[in-house]
Formats: sequence, C-alpha cells, structure tokens
Amino acid sequence: EQSHGLKPKDFPKLKNDTFLRAARGEDTEHVPVWCMRQAGRYLPEFREWREGKDFFETCRSPEICCELTLQPLRRFPLDAAIIFSDILVVPQAMGMNVQMLTGKGPTFTEPLKEPEDLERLQAKVDVQKELGYVFKAITLTRHKLEGKVPLIGFTGAPWTLMSYMIEGGGSVTQSKAKRWLYRHPEASHMLLKMLADVIVEYLLGQVTAGAQALQVFESHAGILGPAQFKEFSLPYLRDIARRVKDRLKEPGQDVPMIVFAKDAHYGLEDLSQSHYEVVGLDWTIDPQSARERTGGKVSLQGNMDPCALYAPKVTLGAFLPLKATLLCSLTITFHFLT
Repeated sequence: EQSHGLKPKDFPKLKNDTFLRAARGEDTEHVPVWCMRQAGRYLPEFREWREGKDFFETCRSPEICCELTLQPLRRFPLDAAIIFSDILVVPQAMGMNVQMLTGKGPTFTEPLKEPEDLERLQAKVDVQKELGYVFKAITLTRHKLEGKVPLIGFTGAPWTLMSYMIEGGGSVTQSKAKRWLYRHPEASHMLLKMLADVIVEYLLGQVTAGAQALQVFESHAGILGPAQFKEFSLPYLRDIARRVKDRLKEPGQDVPMIVFAKDAHYGLEDLSQSHYEVVGLDWTIDPQSARERTGGKVSLQGNMDPCALYAPKVTLGAFLPLKATLLCSLTITFHFLT
C-alpha cells in the first residue's frame, strides 16, 4: 500500500486513449499532443510550488510530483501526462550524490573518473526501496488524473546516464565520458549493463505503479558517431525494451514503449527495429523522410522545435502534422524539469 493510502489498482476508467492508440499505430480522430517538459517553469503556478525547494527533495515528494504533473492539464487540452521526475534519480539510487545547482544544473559531487570507481556503485538496486517515491507519485497521479488522459513514465537510457556520471554534469563535448568508450571499453560496457539492469526493474516498477506508457530518453545519442552508437547505445536500448516486454506478457499489461535518441538521425532504421512501438524525432529530422526510412514499422513522435512556441498561433498551427498516424509531442528536449 502507498503511504498516501492509494493502491496501484482500481484506477479510474480511461476516458481519452488517443495517445495510446496512436502509439500502437491505430487510427485516431486527431493527432495527440503532449509536451516532454510538460510540468515546467513556463507556468507561474509551477514556479510558485518550486520556489525555495531543493529540486531532488521535490522529486522525492509524491504529493508535489502529482501536483506538478497535473498543473498543465488544468490549462491545456493535452492527450497525455508525464510524471514529474528526473532521469538522474537512477544514478542516485546507485549511490551517487547529485545536486541541482541554480545557474549550473545537475552536479555530481564525486563523478566517476577511472574504472575502479565502479566499485563505489551499488550494482544491485532494490528499486522499491530506493525509487519507491517515484512509484508512489505515479500511483497517486493515476488516481488524481481520474482517467482524463494516460500517464507516461520514463527513464534516462544507459549511455546518457553514464555520460552524466562521468562528466559530473552537463557538457558540450562529453569528452570525459567518450574517453571511457575509447580507453576503457570493457569498463564502459560493465557500467552500461549495470545501468540497464537497474533501468529494467525501474520501468517495470513504474508499470506496476500505474504508468500506461514508458519513454526512454537517450538525450546524448547525438554526441556519438554511428559506430559508437551501435556499440554503446543501441544494444542497451534494445535490451531494455526486450526485457521489459518479456516481463509484461500478462493480460492487461500492453504498455507502449517510446525511444527518443536525440540527434541520432543515422540510427532511425535500427531504432525502428528495436522493440519500441514509437520512435521520437528531434526537430532536425524531416517526418516524411523518417516515415520512409522506418518503413511504417513504428509510430513517430516529435519533430517540433521547442522554440517554435515563440511563433504566432497561426504559424504554430502549420507545424502540426496532417496525419493522425504521426504522434506529435511538443518535443522539448531539456529533460531536467527545473
């Protein structure tokens, strides 16, 4: 039972399943719209709730996460909600200290520097114990949504998390993390596998808690070239989806999975054959070209430049795709919900 008294069952009946149907490749009456940075600082009520509070303390409060997830839905007729959280809760669960510093962003107090530093990590993570606060937030939010729209859970992908754990924060070149790939390939694979194992259990826990779709963010895919992407990113993305799907074979657990590998335009064909129902596109990829390259195997999501939101309403309408088979999320790819 959750601390707030609500259990991950007997959820209200879903009233708007447009997003889930589009994710499965079914025809829909309209293009479902949601925003990756849905609970964001563009809302004054969000800023009010976040003021003076530590970011990760906020992430650990199911009640606040629920409120921040619901706020945009009170203003906009969106077709899905995405739980308020952060991708770096996984490294935290593995024993790393991460802080969100004003003006600097996520900062690791002791980043990984050499392969022997892997011994500091907690390889076997009890996700219920370490990440149960996310599960409680998901369960509470599913109930509070009252079936209005589906709830999306998410995680960072192994390479993206690895790069943060080594860089110690944001980086333009990711040179410290890429150094590992070139100089310590065995240790890199060891870390990536360690992360994948935790991520699989984390995603399964999110489904048990009530998540109705899952998105895997490979936010730093574009820093890799095609060869490194195929060695250090793609196998783990596939492994995560396959293992999650294998464990969700029970009736009623049809949970669409989305992969978003930002700037990995060279990987579209591979991503479309990686056990995900949906492939996310960043704004540098032409949707029609992506449709041809993926051969209709998956639903496509995204392609909208977040800065397009500065455009007049009339101009903005022209950005939306015409076919309902193309999911359009307002792909705002800053994944730290500060």
